[in-house]
Amino acid sequence: MLQNWAQFVLAVGSALANPLISRQYATDDFGANCASIASKLELANATVYFSQFVAAGQNLSIPDRNVTCGAPYQAVSADLCRIALYVATSNSSGINMEAWLPSNFSGRFLSTGNGGLAGCIGYDDMAYTTSLGFASVGANNGHNGTSGGAFYHRPEVVADFAYRSIHTNVVLGKEITKQFYGSPHTKSYYLGCSTGGRQGFKSAQDFPEDFDGIVAGAPAVSFNNLTSWSGHFYNVTGPPGSETFVPAATWATIIHQDIMKQCDLIDGYADGIIEDASTCNYNASSLLCGSSNTNSSSCLTPTQVNTVQKVFSPLTLSDGSLVYPRMQPGSEVVAANAVYNGKPFIYNVDYFRYAIYNDPNWNPLAINDTDYIYVSNKNPSDISTFKGDLSAVQVRGAKILHYHGQMDAIISSENSPRYYEHVAATMGKTPAELDDFYRFFRISGTAHCMGGDGASVIGQGLSSFQSTDPSENVLMAVVDWVENGNAPETVVGTKWVNGTKSVGVEYKRAHCKYPKRNVYKGEGDPNLVESWECVEQ
Repeated sequence: MLQNWAQFVLAVGSALANPLISRQYATDDFGANCASIASKLELANATVYFSQFVAAGQNLSIPDRNVTCGAPYQAVSADLCRIALYVATSNSSGINMEAWLPSNFSGRFLSTGNGGLAGCIGYDDMAYTTSLGFASVGANNGHNGTSGGAFYHRPEVVADFAYRSIHTNVVLGKEITKQFYGSPHTKSYYLGCSTGGRQGFKSAQDFPEDFDGIVAGAPAVSFNNLTSWSGHFYNVTGPPGSETFVPAATWATIIHQDIMKQCDLIDGYADGIIEDASTCNYNASSLLCGSSNTNSSSCLTPTQVNTVQKVFSPLTLSDGSLVYPRMQPGSEVVAANAVYNGKPFIYNVDYFRYAIYNDPNWNPLAINDTDYIYVSNKNPSDISTFKGDLSAVQVRGAKILHYHGQMDAIISSENSPRYYEHVAATMGKTPAELDDFYRFFRISGTAHCMGGDGASVIGQGLSSFQSTDPSENVLMAVVDWVENGNAPETVVGTKWVNGTKSVGVEYKRAHCKYPKRNVYKGEGDPNLVESWECVEQ
């Protein structure tokens, strides 16, 4: 949540200065229209629960929010009409969704995404985007809460999670927007990360008419193989206390420091940030305990060195074919507690037990090639989301802005270039030709979706907002691209002092458009954007 809502409201003014449509209602008229709209909406297969006026500055109470989804309240900074409804998606499934319609509607419609296996409406993203004048919608992905247990013997719920929730949410959301404001939206956008990033690409691949502009962060594409990869780390590390296990403190200090020693200077400047993790071919052998390294607290056994090397190696089948790329070096401080902790990864467990095998007793500790192959082949509702033909997006003039943090500990940042290259190969296009409609940015020093050690603030969410300038805000960048033809060449990220916005800006850095990478020029203040340059791989 932002530190200062008044500051945020002032900041969004520039984004709304020249909206496509200007509809600013008197509060009384807007509230009255909101109160009556629930009984007037005509929507197929839908039951409208309520419509509610929410005043700017209110800390909205959400008492029925599933406890696993977050706090039962949300701060909002725009007068808006909140509409909640249920939509049947099949004879045995449906979604809960909400439309938040601001009084300062810009004509722009936006759908938010979800995360993990979660059925959680993205209230943070809806608060963020309505403050920018978007009519915003969000849905629960066909189930409530973060558990995958709702998938058990319910293939229609899995279908909602795979694709149908977002598409249904968009179709109904656009109709609600039209009926409430009296005319259709002018442009349609999407904002999501992780599972939300996958949902953005699923829309591009299967429903290209849904959006004019898509912001897809750290996308969980190749989803089935991703869950195999997430689950395989237990086999690599073993449980705490085993000879293969490496404690979190060792990852965070000894190994991380050694990785920085080997790779930090590849970009020309030692700042604890690896600009392009794919250039780091880390070798842990220097940490092996031996004649010159006898302090057991600062060295690794041969078995532990092997664990580290396996972690930073691709997951392959016994015949050598790729399942999923390696974990990128630079993420180990967070990954030590997320996936190297000697426990099965919960998303892997729930997905395999309830969506793939329908067997609550499936043993995640015995995961192997058979599981990797089976889940990839089953691929319910084509949840893999790995189609490389995005020609329908290009033909209709839509745009995709794809980003991925270079210290992501949940989804390897090396899978995003793999998908980009897959699109290029499938469509037979060079990066210069893809630039017309699809651009990918690697965001150094950024963890999963947001946060991290570097300039990770790029306007991707409510808690990661510095400016509405398109050069520093991925959402406004895609708006500028769609509406004005100004395609982004870089994405400028901000690093806050101590990670706290109110303390001030420590530095900014322009993150490069793939396949270029960022390097220090060798002179000038490294905290200044102009001291760095994007160079060819």
